Order: sequence, then structure tokens, then C-alpha cells
Amino acid sequence: MMRGARNAPRFLSLLLLVIAAVGMVFPMVWMIVTSLRANPEQYSTLTDLLVAPSTTANYADAWQSDNFLRYFWNSLLVASSVTAANVVFCLWTGYALARGTFKGRGVVLATILGVLVVPQQVIMIPLYRLIAEFGWINSYWSLIVPWLVTPFGVFLVKQYIEAMPSEIEDAARIDGAGDWYILFKVVLPLARPVLTVLAIYVFLSQWNSFLFPFLFTNDEAHRTLPVGLAFYLGKQSIDWGHLMAGASIAALPVLGLFILFQRRIIEGLTAGALKE
Repeated sequence: MMRGARNAPRFLSLLLLVIAAVGMVFPMVWMIVTSLRANPEQYSTLTDLLVAPSTTANYADAWQSDNFLRYFWNSLLVASSVTAANVVFCLWTGYALARGTFKGRGVVLATILGVLVVPQQVIMIPLYRLIAEFGWINSYWSLIVPWLVTPFGVFLVKQYIEAMPSEIEDAARIDGAGDWYILFKVVLPLARPVLTVLAIYVFLSQWNSFLFPFLFTNDEAHRTLPVGLAFYLGKQSIDWGHLMAGASIAALPVLGLFILFQRRIIEGLTAGALKE
């Protein structure tokens, strides 16, 4: 009787976790099932959709039609470039703010925190005018340069480095190491978990970005995948099979990153949660 009472909270927690997991996985399952059906809009119930015959024709059509490969390449180029730049620049800036004692450090940190609370929609018009003055409309510069460093990434790396013991860096300085050597040979290996989390976050944000690529590109040559899928929907009306196939292909790189680096992601998110 007592054992059952003690196990009740555990069972309730497990049940809630299962319900939450099903709620998160169901949209993806629905997307994949829909993408494997020919004319899925003809099925009126979920049961009919699940038992309908499967086909991979939607994937072949989506990949070969409407410049899909070009959109995929543009998204990969933009997301990879922005991610690599953020890892480098956020590491430099975060290390300087965490360990530096330069004049104006507090102002820089306050500015970064202030930018964090400003919605991107607020800067939409001034950023568009600036991009237009530079002549960067319909170019990769407009999709990459404004996002080379993010205030969230700087603050995240700064907080992580501050929690790291500084004795290792002091020992390296005693041995004659300079700041650049310490940054890349001492701090960088220790900061890999948080840099992995930052890279996944930035890549996911850029891969799924729609608003600014939609504003800054008017031609198909520079259009990214989310924007391309939106136009694809408009051209194909309610062709959910091809649209879901395209969305499934677009989700593959992000899923692959999570599968490959899931251990690093967990390490980065839980670092500092436990203290000896």
C-alpha cells in the first residue's frame, strides 16, 4: 500500500512525459505520413490516411521541381556561414567580457543585454534601408552579414567561461602563453559543449529563418528554403503531399545535427547544474 503511494508521483511524472513526447513527435509523424501519400487531401479521416498506400514520388517531385535544390543550397550556405562566424566571434567576445577588465566593459555588457530584449521586427525597417543603401538586396551579403554575431551567443559563452576555473589559464600564463594561445588551446577545448549548443541554436535559427530572407531576396537565385517552400505552396495551391515532402527534406539536416551532437548538447545545457 505504501509502495503504491510512493510510486504514484513517479507514475504521474512518467505519464506526463509520455504525453509531452507524443505531442512533440506527432506533428513530425503527421508530416512524414502525409508526404508519403498521393493526394492526401482526399482522405477525410486519420485512419484512412494511415492505411492508404505509400509512395515516394512526392519526394522525387519536390527535389526536382521549382529550384528546390537551389533553395536547399542557399539555406545550407547561409546557415553554415553564419554558424561558423558566430562560433568564432562569440568565443572572442565572450572571452573578452568574461576575463577582460578593459574600460567600458559594463557599457558593452549592458548594450548586449539591451539588444536581447529588442524584437527583430523592430529593426526590420531600418535594417532593410541599410541593406538597400549598401546595394545588398538579392545578395548573400544581406543574408549573412547582419547575423555574423548574436547577442545571445555572446552572453551564453560569457556566462559559460565565467563559470570555468581560471587557474588553468593562470598556469598557462606562468608558462609564458599569450592570450591567443590560451584562448584557442585552453579555453576553446573546455568550451566545446557550449559552442556546440550555440552552433546548433544558430544553425537552426538560420535554417528556419523566413522573415528577413523574404524581405531581402526577390529572385529565385538567392531564395532560401523556407521562403521557397512558401512560394511553392502558393504555386501548388493545396498540394500537401509535395509540400510535406519538401518540409521533410528541409528537416533532415537539423535532425542529423541533433543526432550527431546530442551528447554535446546535453553537456552544454547541463554544465554547471551540478557542483562537487
